[in-house]
Amino acid sequence: MGKFINPFTDMGFKRIYGQEVSKPVLITFLNALLEGEQRIVNLKYLDKEQPGESTDDKSLIYDVYCEVEGGDHIIVEMQNKSQPWFKERCVYYMSRAISRQGEPGKEWHYSDLKAVYMIAFMNFKRSDISERFRTDVCLMDMEQRTPFSDKQRMVFLQLPLFTKEAEECETIFETIIYVLKHMDVLKRMPWMAQEAVFQKLASIADVASLSKQERIAYDENLRKY
Repeated sequence: MGKFINPFTDMGFKRIYGQEVSKPVLITFLNALLEGEQRIVNLKYLDKEQPGESTDDKSLIYDVYCEVEGGDHIIVEMQNKSQPWFKERCVYYMSRAISRQGEPGKEWHYSDLKAVYMIAFMNFKRSDISERFRTDVCLMDMEQRTPFSDKQRMVFLQLPLFTKEAEECETIFETIIYVLKHMDVLKRMPWMAQEAVFQKLASIADVASLSKQERIAYDENLRKY
């Protein structure tokens, strides 16, 4: 058993990114991911379970679902096992978050439509996405090769393709990814002296900090993983 929780378990990922106490960790990650585009100061977690839009439509459950200032929505998913239609599932998840912004009646004219970001951690490689660690996808004018709309954005992070060692990491984003990949085997949390977020992460992810019931649930999560 490692000192820190395995972030690739369902409980581990949601503990690190999906609870109120871990909000600073998620904000730091999002700002590093979207550097130069957004600067997030605060966010609120939304209901991860979205009911179906009809009686025949099943509900879906996001890993992490939040709203940042200005109303943009961000979905963060961790997928351990490759699925044949993974890209399509991500498009569907994002589309559901967009469609649910619609208001009934004739007065809604789409002017308040907020952007939806879909961020997918992939603990596997998919050549049909790319051969790169990070792939950014948006709506684009194909002739001009320029963005067409800023309302839909997907970011795929293929973790097996991130191969930097600790001493090679140059940005806060790279250090976060490195820690995420190696957390369950680390003896101590690196970069704690340089970045306060790693102090927070160490306290959240320390297996010794789990309650008895949390430890039982985590052990079962780890067994399934």
